[in-house]
Amino acid sequence: MARAGLRVRLLAGTVLVAAGAVAATAWLAVQGTTGSIAEQQGVVDRAAGQVYSSLENYAAKHADWHAVQPTLVEMAGYTGTRLVLTPVGGAPIASSPGPDGPVATGPSVQIDPLAVDTATGGARFPDGIDPAVVGPFQLTTQEHADLEARIEDDLKCLPGGTIIEVPSGRPYLRLAQDGERSSCAKVLAAAGWPIGYQDTPQVTPMPTEQAALERITHAMKTCLPPAKDATVVLDARGEVRPAAGLADPQIAGCLVEARRQVLRPYVAPIAHVQVTAAESSRQVGVGLDSAGLLRIAGVTAIVLVLTVGVAMLLANRVIRPVRALTAATRRMRAGDGAARAQVRARWEIAELADAFNEMAEHTARTEEQRRELIGDVSHELRTPLGTIRGWLIAAQDGVADLDDELVSSLLQETSVLHHLVDDLRDLALADAGMLRLDRVEVNATDLLRHIAAAHGDRVDADVPDDLLVEADPVRLHQIVGNLLTNAVRHTPPDERIRLRGHRAGPDVLITVTDTGAGIAPEDLPHVFDRFWRADKSRTRRTGGSGLGLAIVRKLAEAHGGDVTVTSTLGEGSTFTLRMPAPADR
Repeated sequence: MARAGLRVRLLAGTVLVAAGAVAATAWLAVQGTTGSIAEQQGVVDRAAGQVYSSLENYAAKHADWHAVQPTLVEMAGYTGTRLVLTPVGGAPIASSPGPDGPVATGPSVQIDPLAVDTATGGARFPDGIDPAVVGPFQLTTQEHADLEARIEDDLKCLPGGTIIEVPSGRPYLRLAQDGERSSCAKVLAAAGWPIGYQDTPQVTPMPTEQAALERITHAMKTCLPPAKDATVVLDARGEVRPAAGLADPQIAGCLVEARRQVLRPYVAPIAHVQVTAAESSRQVGVGLDSAGLLRIAGVTAIVLVLTVGVAMLLANRVIRPVRALTAATRRMRAGDGAARAQVRARWEIAELADAFNEMAEHTARTEEQRRELIGDVSHELRTPLGTIRGWLIAAQDGVADLDDELVSSLLQETSVLHHLVDDLRDLALADAGMLRLDRVEVNATDLLRHIAAAHGDRVDADVPDDLLVEADPVRLHQIVGNLLTNAVRHTPPDERIRLRGHRAGPDVLITVTDTGAGIAPEDLPHVFDRFWRADKSRTRRTGGSGLGLAIVRKLAEAHGGDVTVTSTLGEGSTFTLRMPAPADR
């Protein structure tokens, strides 16, 4: 099972609290603004139909949008909205300034009186053309006066009729009942009188109307095949109809397109209008009643409790192991070398506690090694110093003569002390990283053969010619000399020691093999420890100082190499020294 670290725990707690706060804030925001948004949307929806009808009616009666600004301002004030009208290819016209000037974003509705939007009123105009679009059918003042005079005469025959006037100025008679049509009115209608009833299919057009009908007929001819009749007529209510009737879908469709083509110059260009909530309504804050305030207070309290709970939980899980670690540190400072931090956590604090315990173990081992070193050094110094002091006292008391033989023996003891001090100094410099090395390219062949020759016929050297190594020649001589001295000490006098050297990739390997008693497996890890001797009965005179192999390891590591040992009890041991070869070879 994966362990959740402190970072993960803190992150999870933070995310939990943040998620709760965000969720609470979002909930309050939704609850508080939904009503306002719905209200604003309702205002926009209610105003959209009114705005569309007003602007569509304006476009049907004007050839451009130059004078639409007052209408926009009036409609915006009436509906409580902000309107932006943008003619196709023209600049936006706004009812009031907005945050981005006259520009508005959001959905828009197209204003075109020749293609009325079905959703906003097109159902009243089956062909999509607003009847308010008069264009070339607008009667002149004289034509209008003539028709009014004639319809007044008709009312004498039809006393129950009502005069209705269409946008072009053409009047027609609306009868309450068909039975009221007098015989005189029927005669007049049959004779092609320019005045008709609401259902009269064809009337005699006035000159202005006739010119407009001819333009539509001409446009129809470009749409219909020659075999079909493109002639159009005018009914009593000013509507244009095909002379051949509306039964043919092609004729009906061509009539709509022909009317749009003729009427287009008389209406305002196609434009798009955007209806948005007024800036003042969007800036109004959402009022909260007592229930809303209580809801906010409750949610705030829940978030605070959650935050405190998560913080306390995380704090307790962090503080307990930290206190245990602090207590262990104080016990160690007070001198308790066995102090350890007992932590049951499984995250980063446990790693810290483990590191502290490892440090405590290392400190304890270092202290033990320090005491052992002091004891070993004292022991090693005591023997030669005791010998020198005893002989000097004997000579002072006249018990022994200070002859050449005694002086030679005392010099030998001082030489032992000198070598011991030199060895300790080398180890101290190596430990401090201050051991000075003069690394050069050394001919290891000559050096190894020379060291082997110094030990007489006890060493067999097997070294290839031109074996080069990058090392300090004095220290390399010291390393190999110590290894051979150790081998000679543990090899019977009638047996020989083998010294070999060869290249192995980027390294040079030098091996020293003896045929001594070997080293027990449990002792191998301690071979390179200071003052360690496999045979505890050996002394400095019979087993060396116990520093030679420790110096070998330190010097090898200082060169970037290392030294290892393999051994078999009863057969002997092999020490392998690895040293770097020159980089360009």
